[in-house]
Amino acid sequence: MNDPRPHLSLGIKARYGAGSVAYGAAFAGLSGAVLQIYFNQVLGLPALVVGTAIMVSLMIDAVIDPLIGRWSDRARSRWGRRHPFMFASAIPVTLFFFLLWNAPAGLATGALVMFSFLMMAGTRVSISFYEIPSNALTPELTPDYDQRTTLQSWRWFFGIIGSAAASVLLAEVFLAGPHKGVLYRQGYAHWGALIAAVLFVSIMVSTLGTRSRIPYLPQAVVNPARGARDAWREIRLTFANASLGSLMLSGILGGVGSGITQSLSIYLYSYYWGLEPREFGLLIPLGSIGSLLAVFLAPPLSRRFGKKAAMIGLFSFSVVTAAGPLFLRLIGFMPPNGSPWILPILAIDGIVTTTVAIVGYILVGSMMADVVEDAAAKSGVRSEGLLYAANGLVPKFTGGIGAFIAGLLLTVVHFPAHARIGSVDPSILRHLVMIYLPTSVILSVVAISALGLYRIDRRMHERNLRTLEEAAAAAAQAHVMEGIEIGDSSAPVARPF
Repeated sequence: MNDPRPHLSLGIKARYGAGSVAYGAAFAGLSGAVLQIYFNQVLGLPALVVGTAIMVSLMIDAVIDPLIGRWSDRARSRWGRRHPFMFASAIPVTLFFFLLWNAPAGLATGALVMFSFLMMAGTRVSISFYEIPSNALTPELTPDYDQRTTLQSWRWFFGIIGSAAASVLLAEVFLAGPHKGVLYRQGYAHWGALIAAVLFVSIMVSTLGTRSRIPYLPQAVVNPARGARDAWREIRLTFANASLGSLMLSGILGGVGSGITQSLSIYLYSYYWGLEPREFGLLIPLGSIGSLLAVFLAPPLSRRFGKKAAMIGLFSFSVVTAAGPLFLRLIGFMPPNGSPWILPILAIDGIVTTTVAIVGYILVGSMMADVVEDAAAKSGVRSEGLLYAANGLVPKFTGGIGAFIAGLLLTVVHFPAHARIGSVDPSILRHLVMIYLPTSVILSVVAISALGLYRIDRRMHERNLRTLEEAAAAAAQAHVMEGIEIGDSSAPVARPF
């Protein structure tokens, strides 16, 4: 394939990936784990109310995401399609995130719930204005089957670094020390202010750092004669893509499981394993080692086994390792709480699980980039933003359902509010794990099975690229001939893709 774009330098790849620090840090703050423990245990709001608020905010974001994606697909400006949205997100996401953790004092319970919900939803929508256009740049920056895996590796590397750093700062700095702990409200406020600043800097670094590529990115071609019926036809054809359906179905099932896991993780670390914040805070940076390993493992694994086969194998292995410690504790093969072996076992398991899972997610992101050309070859329209929004909204939507289910599980087992470590009845903890573990494993296994329906391999991707090149050449020739027929041989040639 003849690609006129200049080579993607290491600097461009790194600056592109650096923007994911914002998404990772925001994810750390918006995860059900932190929100549930903060609003339920620190502020004293009912767990089911908190789970419901998280779920509704995610659903709002899920509805808005496709609109953002399609809007960025069709935007036209001297800054291209994606960068105006990325710039515009920086200030709103900074303000919303800051206010989420710094609510005005003296709010009644109902007012606090409403304020927190609005700030939560505002943060999610604002970060989507950055993340969806930024993600859509992956297939636009390069058509190469393997380079896309490399770009996704950089995105995941910085995303995990951002998430891990934010989580470590919360546990090891802002909640650590005498008279603090997971119930220390002021620590969350100071942490929220710092992370808000990190979000702004990360978004600006990535947006400014990739603007040199704007002239080489596909531009939107908007035909004013096309009406709403044509627009809905394009959307329908895009969403009817079988490989996209495979990724979305898997995301639906896996997203629910991930949402439950995220919402219960601090509960399990604190109460089931008996760890202090400074202890389970160490597991997060150790687990982030997996993000560094994944950067180097994903491209060669993709080339050696193919994206689909490698991804399914890695995800399957991660299910076993993720469930291992909890299962071993249930059958009596784990050391008791307080043992010096607990932390090393959880750390090693976390590194392995994180590494294989992240490589799998990198491959999923690269596979989504390949769906762009497959959908365009069938619908005649490039819809990177819409496709990434569609794929991204599923785990957000289902993550909210997962958070709701986690709140429901805590309610079912009668988990007490304002509980100190070591004070919860062991039967409650065992009941919680016996419900959570099979639910999580079953959802993961079915999600992996759905990925078997994905159809695009290297050969099909190359065929799609040739089809689009031929369509573009035919459209250009038809435009030139039309100009000749009306006596205007200087008519410009439009690029349909």
